[in-house]
Amino acid sequence: MPSSDTSHSPADALAATLARIDAARKTALAPAPETRLIAVSKTHAAENIRPVLEAGHRIYGENRVQEAKAKWPHLKTEFPGVELHLIGPLQSNKAREAIELFDVIHSLDRPKLAQALRTEIDRVGRAPACFVQVNTGEEPQKAGVVPQDAPAFIALCREELKLRVEGLMCIPPADEPPAPHFALLAKLARPEGLRYLSMGMSADFEIAIRFGATHVRVGTAIFGERE
Repeated sequence: MPSSDTSHSPADALAATLARIDAARKTALAPAPETRLIAVSKTHAAENIRPVLEAGHRIYGENRVQEAKAKWPHLKTEFPGVELHLIGPLQSNKAREAIELFDVIHSLDRPKLAQALRTEIDRVGRAPACFVQVNTGEEPQKAGVVPQDAPAFIALCREELKLRVEGLMCIPPADEPPAPHFALLAKLARPEGLRYLSMGMSADFEIAIRFGATHVRVGTAIFGERE
């Protein structure tokens, strides 16, 4: 169900979020050359997304393949130039659908999935960019490769499977300060020559920008709360 707050304007919230990103970049000591806003439209219906599309924004994030498949093909036809990012966990058996629909996959986190993506890329003939998800807090309930295993997994994906690994992604533990996790992700990316860092959400994206975030994933601040 959409939020009952009828006063919320997603287009105005988009403008305010972009202004906050710009302000955070200006005060950061060493921001990334560019910080891209992924408007996280998961659980929001097409009619809630359309005002943000009409305002000109073209980068969106979804958590689930099936939900994205239900609403985005039509929206992408209506609004050319949309770049769709999968930011939620991906089951290996959904690899083909993910490759067909998404331009970027942020949740590459295990060898079985990497192999499934390679197989389906060869079959479909389309190769989305990939981010390796790092479980910086080493939380057992959370997806992602643990930091010490990241270099070997990145090597497997890039060198053996020839996937387009372009960056790293993390979701810090909810009960810890995010800054050390953002710093760790940046540290892991440097020796690998990975230029993209997907980190920071509605509550902490300004902190992530200070640590070099190239992609911030913001949903609630743009689309409002869900009931």
